[in-house]
Amino acid sequence: MTRILLLGGGFGGLYAALELEKRLGDDPDVDITLVNRDNFFLFTPMLHEVAASDLDLTDIVSPIRRILRKARFFEGTVERVDLPGGRVVVSHGPDRHTHELSYDFLVIALGSITNFYNLPGLEQRALTMKTLGDAVFLRNRLIASLEEADTECAGASREALMTFVVAGGGFAGVETIAGVNDFVRDALRFYPHIDEASVRMVLVHAGPIILPELGDKLGAYAQRKLSERGIEIHTNAKVERVTDTNVALSNGTVVPTRTVVWTAGTSPHPLIGELPCERDRGRLRVNEFLEVAGWPGVWALGDCALIPNRKTGTFHPPTAQHALREGRVVARNIVAAIRGGNRVAFDFPGLGQLAAIGHRTGVAKIAGFTFSGFFAWWLWRTIYLSKLPRLEKKVRVALDWTLDLIFKKDFVQYLTPPAPVMSTHEEAHAVEPVRLAHADPPATVG
Repeated sequence: MTRILLLGGGFGGLYAALELEKRLGDDPDVDITLVNRDNFFLFTPMLHEVAASDLDLTDIVSPIRRILRKARFFEGTVERVDLPGGRVVVSHGPDRHTHELSYDFLVIALGSITNFYNLPGLEQRALTMKTLGDAVFLRNRLIASLEEADTECAGASREALMTFVVAGGGFAGVETIAGVNDFVRDALRFYPHIDEASVRMVLVHAGPIILPELGDKLGAYAQRKLSERGIEIHTNAKVERVTDTNVALSNGTVVPTRTVVWTAGTSPHPLIGELPCERDRGRLRVNEFLEVAGWPGVWALGDCALIPNRKTGTFHPPTAQHALREGRVVARNIVAAIRGGNRVAFDFPGLGQLAAIGHRTGVAKIAGFTFSGFFAWWLWRTIYLSKLPRLEKKVRVALDWTLDLIFKKDFVQYLTPPAPVMSTHEEAHAVEPVRLAHADPPATVG
């Protein structure tokens, strides 16, 4: 039995597994196993739409067991990768007990995590936008802030409650602040004690123009449109300190706020730093075939790998469109290693990049052509809808988007408070007083 083990169920790991199923799934002598912390695949480009209540949280996730038909799936957390021993230690279950999974071929696609750069107070207080839980948590925070600010006793804290800061002017930060801005302002009509002038949206970016990946022209267009919609943009500025009541920026500005979203830094998965492999900028160095140098039978891709671009002499960007194609290339090279044949070098120039900037407006750069406005927003939705796995999810998202054109956004909090309970004790001649026990204040999902 040839054992192929894939670590990570993001774009890279999942599409590698799908390609391996296609080419080796009918071979009884090949075992394909995908390990992932969650039992679903998250379509991250639409994450901000869940936070902004444009989509339901189940619309952008698909059960991995329904996507994979022949490969095995193991829900667990990767604890250790033993390259010399050819095994991986995975934990799962309520008691976090461990399993050892042996392999003949290994694909490392563990992705990245948020990096707070040891900034004072940031890790303890900032929200992130990496997971489905992050999006739900942010949505709940927005609604909770509206509910609290609408009370009569919130006069002194209303300014901080209605100020929202997003750090990072890349795709994640811009799409998040644009979605949050639309959501909050759309909900104001239902909160009579909050006027629109009290809402303050702040975007902080270290460079001179936001969305630098799209060039200065589109970045300036996006910046102008966001400013017109009431978003305050601080360029050439960084977050220096976060407290319970404010954020201090490097340009001397202090912003009173209770909500800070951090999208300005990521680092490869911590396990990458423990591997006895060559690294650069914290990521695994691989060759053009995505092979890890010095370790035959081991491949790496996605956010945790530094993949050379032979045409430009630089490295391929860690984007979803690159990761899914890297997964397919890795799968073909594994097939070549098992059955013989020529390896395939990864060579993908990129199709372009798009960003939704709110209010049915977008910016896009595709095949050298630039687009902005409604058409770019329509392109964003059309292209990403086509990439969303499974027909069922495509239909649900298309339906939600259609309804969003007609109806107002929903601002119901996704909370999980336990139901109240009652305990009674009856005796022969008396009944104890009934005590109604309430649980602790409801916790926010995420």
